Amino acid sequence: MAKKAARVARGIKSKGTAVVRATGKKVVRKVAKRPTQKPVAKRAGAGGSGGGLAMFVVDAFTSRAFHGNPAAVVLCPGKFPSDEFMQALAAENNLSETGFVVPGAGAIKLRWFSPCVEVNLCGHATLAAAHVLWQHVGLTATRLMFATRSGKLPVTRADDLYELDLPAKPGKHVAVTREMTGAIGGPVAEALLAEDLMLVVDNKRLVHECRPDFAALKKLAGRGVIVTAPGSGHDMVSRCFYPKLGVNEDPVTGSAHCTLVPYWSSVLGKARLWSHQVSWRGGELWCELAGNRVKLGGHAVTISEGRVMVG
Repeated sequence: MAKKAARVARGIKSKGTAVVRATGKKVVRKVAKRPTQKPVAKRAGAGGSGGGLAMFVVDAFTSRAFHGNPAAVVLCPGKFPSDEFMQALAAENNLSETGFVVPGAGAIKLRWFSPCVEVNLCGHATLAAAHVLWQHVGLTATRLMFATRSGKLPVTRADDLYELDLPAKPGKHVAVTREMTGAIGGPVAEALLAEDLMLVVDNKRLVHECRPDFAALKKLAGRGVIVTAPGSGHDMVSRCFYPKLGVNEDPVTGSAHCTLVPYWSSVLGKARLWSHQVSWRGGELWCELAGNRVKLGGHAVTISEGRVMVG
């Protein structure tokens, strides 16, 4: 009793979410309000029934869980949520990309958001979206067509191997600068600029050991920075850095191969390439340059399935 009286005398006692304060002779008990969330109407949609939107986390460009590049895929029956909601959910997920899919009879609408911004093209989240539609929604067509900011993007399926068909984005040579070498902490042999800045180094060891200065990378041209070299066993190796998009290093980047594949196809003199992105998670892509298109083959693994209960 003495201890209890002492706590009240000090003016505060905790009890669950309640706060008790001594105010003169009276004791006032205030209950902290719980934060409210906007209720979601019960509805049935692709990927299951019940409230909210179905959301999956898929590791793309790998056949092993917890490798490759994870993407969230959100199924949106009928229409997209507001831009503000999609950006907030992508920030909450804190993955390199969250893809929002509106299934339909024709082209399937697809948009991609990083934790900071909406992006124009994302290969691994497109592959993840196709995987969800085939494996969890039950679509049976062997070819899906997505309508995106980058135009119509087909994805085909042969057993458990998926093939993306993306626009090629060859880089144009630019002068190598001290800022480039300083940002990646090593010598740069060539620099090419497309949507991303691609820095070619002499050997794969330099790619593996690259310890970039992310503040310096933000000051370079391009959406992000690709560091690449010839492979050993693979035709090429690479790592991809996107601090401007809130992603310091992207584990496996399909869109970067729209620039990597035209370059290495020209250097090596062949259209079909095997690529290894040597991030801490790692991933492999089977690549082909087909005219002005880049075809990327890879696997995918579902990690989790749930529902978004606000919106």
